[in-house]
Amino acid sequence: LQERGALGFERHYHVTDPFIRRLGLEAELQGHSGCVNCLEWNEKGDLLASGSDDQHTIVWDPLHHKKLLSMHTGHTANIFSVKFLPHSGDRILITGAADSKVHVHDLTVKETIHMFGDHTNRVKRIATAPMWPNTFWSAAEDGLIRQYDLRENSKRSEVLIDLTEYCGQLVEAKCLTVNPQDNNYLAVGANGPFVRLYDIRMIHNHRKSMKQSPSAGVHTFCDRQKPLPDGAAQYYVAGHLPVKLPDYNNRLRVLVATYVTFSPDGTELLVNMGGEQVYLFDLTYKQRPYTFLLPKKCHAAGEVQNGKTSTNGVSNGLHLHSNGFRLPEGRAHASPQVELPPYLEQLKQQANEAFACQLWTQAIQLYSKAVQKAPNNAMLYGNRAAAYMKRKWDGDHYDALRDCLKAISLNPCHLKAHFRLARCLFELKYVAEALECLDDFKGKFPEQAHSSACDALDRDINAALFSKSDNAEDKKGGGPIRLRATGRKDSISEDEMVLRERSYDYKFRYCGHCNTTTDIKEANFFGSNAQYIVSGSDDGSFFIWEKETTNLVRVLQGDESIVNCLQPHPSYCFLATSGIDPVVRLWNPRPESETLNGRVVVDMEGASQANQRRMNADPLEVMLLNMGYRITGLTSSGAGGSDDEDSSEGQVQCRPS
Repeated sequence: LQERGALGFERHYHVTDPFIRRLGLEAELQGHSGCVNCLEWNEKGDLLASGSDDQHTIVWDPLHHKKLLSMHTGHTANIFSVKFLPHSGDRILITGAADSKVHVHDLTVKETIHMFGDHTNRVKRIATAPMWPNTFWSAAEDGLIRQYDLRENSKRSEVLIDLTEYCGQLVEAKCLTVNPQDNNYLAVGANGPFVRLYDIRMIHNHRKSMKQSPSAGVHTFCDRQKPLPDGAAQYYVAGHLPVKLPDYNNRLRVLVATYVTFSPDGTELLVNMGGEQVYLFDLTYKQRPYTFLLPKKCHAAGEVQNGKTSTNGVSNGLHLHSNGFRLPEGRAHASPQVELPPYLEQLKQQANEAFACQLWTQAIQLYSKAVQKAPNNAMLYGNRAAAYMKRKWDGDHYDALRDCLKAISLNPCHLKAHFRLARCLFELKYVAEALECLDDFKGKFPEQAHSSACDALDRDINAALFSKSDNAEDKKGGGPIRLRATGRKDSISEDEMVLRERSYDYKFRYCGHCNTTTDIKEANFFGSNAQYIVSGSDDGSFFIWEKETTNLVRVLQGDESIVNCLQPHPSYCFLATSGIDPVVRLWNPRPESETLNGRVVVDMEGASQANQRRMNADPLEVMLLNMGYRITGLTSSGAGGSDDEDSSEGQVQCRPS
């Protein structure tokens, strides 16, 4: 066991498919008297720290289910974050709380040795980094990211990032994390759909050069000094969310990043978006959002703009890769499609059968399995797009649009993908683009120009174009309404607008959980290779997805009310969770001899649909539901809050290929 390479082998294989299928409850650690809001493993994985509403922190020996130490932190309100300071021999623990304070504790003497009171609102997260010994960061609802250096005698911190300079006084920082492979990169989540990635080193170098420059304090209005240097910040956003903001605001549905974390290799960023889904962003192979209205003056040189510019100077076209949605000139001819191997053909047929039975999620999961094995098959993307469009959960039409574009890039003559693309654009409120796409479709496939589906979509588009509804008024506003927040004190700066317009889109989306009730809900990578994604939920369960297929593989009941925290062990298939209950729960693969696991949620599809309804429900209805009242609107069969699309689809859309 002590041979060289044993640890590497263990960490590589410690989370596998059979282990996930056998994951169950091992123990409950009791000792807190309030909600447990945060958990943190030490680097070795032999200690687990927890923080609670009871203002205590407890250090556990989780492998033996023992409480090693309990201390009052000196906070006067709920603890939201707890972290071991790297290179301190697990002696120094840092806590942040709702009393706006950050405290540093010496566990060997059970004393609080530093108290920082620089924030003016609740402290939601602490972050540490091995490369920065004696240094840590905090994010608070005053909109500030502060940096602390325990080596300095002055017991103060400095402001690293001030979000209020970009977003106005109402912005709240909710979470932050440091890239484990390159500790110079810091990710920050706040209220709103945008997640921010900062280069700490660039910010520090910029501040130093400002201090050293003799003219640093002298500048005119035209020569305004930026708070951050160019290139020090990069934004990420799910491409459809800025467009949805006005609708969400009208329904009192709040978007807020409740947790951000990097993959073990530092190449991916995972975000639990409160009020929405879990999103994974690829930091290496970045992609621009497919539907983004960009003010003309902010177009970067060399960017491809497929579409026309409206009279108000806002590009009304899709921001796509070079293939765009414009179809090649001339009539279409069938493009030869590469045949699938027999086992994938069988998988596709199973998906088609699920589609025919209106089992949309099952069809999506089967198509996703096939897509993972055959990523260059246009038909699979086209079929999955059809299933997304039928299911109509939040974000499904945008995923369908992405799949249609992928199918067309692989097979420019994919008839159904072209038509579905026009329908997706319409459903996403890009009415002018939908009309242009439909006209191109008619030119490319004239035999379909007067099909029932084409005529129906044509009628829908023209009705929307001439409608004087609120949606049409929203559209008049062009780009700013889609990129700016609304409110009296939400003064979005020009720098912020430019950063938002340069945002990158997500790679994967994970659906099924619900995140609307608490703003500390976590999502994490599970496994040294980040093979799985785990997230808590408002229904008291936690959800486990395969990372690459995005398929939901397991749901377990983790709390009587809400699961907020999920922290995987660094080297075992071992998971610690907590939530509203005053306990910490430990999960690992149960022995094969244990046949009964009472915490498994068997009907994963039913749980996911219920969570979609919950996310789209009126906030008052959700409150009543939590109190035990049954609300008719929450138990209806429809999910996602969308109207049914026209059923007369003709031969171009109704069936998968």
